[in-house]
Amino acid sequence: MEAREILRRFKEGEISLEEAEHYFRKQPFEEMDYAKLDTHREIRSGFPEVIYCSGKADVHFEKIFRKLYEENGEVLGTRATTHQYELVKDLSPDVVYDEISHIIKIEKKNKKRIGRIAVCTAGTADIPVAEEAAQVAEYFGSNVVRIYDVGVSGIHRLFSRLEMIQDANCIIAVAGMEGALASVLGGLVDKPVIAVPTSVGYGASMNGLSALLTMINSCANGIAVVNIDNGYGAGYIATQINRMGCRGQEEEEEGK
Repeated sequence: MEAREILRRFKEGEISLEEAEHYFRKQPFEEMDYAKLDTHREIRSGFPEVIYCSGKADVHFEKIFRKLYEENGEVLGTRATTHQYELVKDLSPDVVYDEISHIIKIEKKNKKRIGRIAVCTAGTADIPVAEEAAQVAEYFGSNVVRIYDVGVSGIHRLFSRLEMIQDANCIIAVAGMEGALASVLGGLVDKPVIAVPTSVGYGASMNGLSALLTMINSCANGIAVVNIDNGYGAGYIATQINRMGCRGQEEEEEGK
């Protein structure tokens, strides 16, 4: 049973203080020899542990996926393969695998989503990384709008969606090649921009290093940069910002 459910049941008098303490006195991780699952991570950080699937042995991946699902009632894995999906697809009819983002998940139904994050890409080839960011943010409870293929080679395409972007609490800019999209967006919005360089590009792009350096050296303000192809990291940080934005809006409404 997940920590939030324990807290809810205690607050509503369904379980005693002693029963709640018994749960929280457990060691804050699940020992599996080859892995120590951080079952109390959501209590500390507000986000449950996620599986980085790439490189894991079949038996390890399958058992970790199953255990996190049992603990949390849902589970998310990044950089998964079709083969890994085949290993766990019979665990639940709700197992979903997306071949574009390489995300595998079981997600709770009727999940409440708040705020808005805008995920923008320079080109269509950047969509796999953008989808990783978007689906991670949605899994963690954010509303996401996708605005794809609005790079600087046709800047008018970006302007046609600018109002929607400006209304978001946070913007994720995903771009390969020279990575200029983040700088352009940084000069057009009053919200944080998370720049995600991708490994899309020809030889001198150096597998995303060129875009990374452009984004780090941006002259536009309010831009933070994550690692090359790190859609997960962008989705996570964007959700933190989105939560703060929603909290601030709620407090403003209450003060009126």
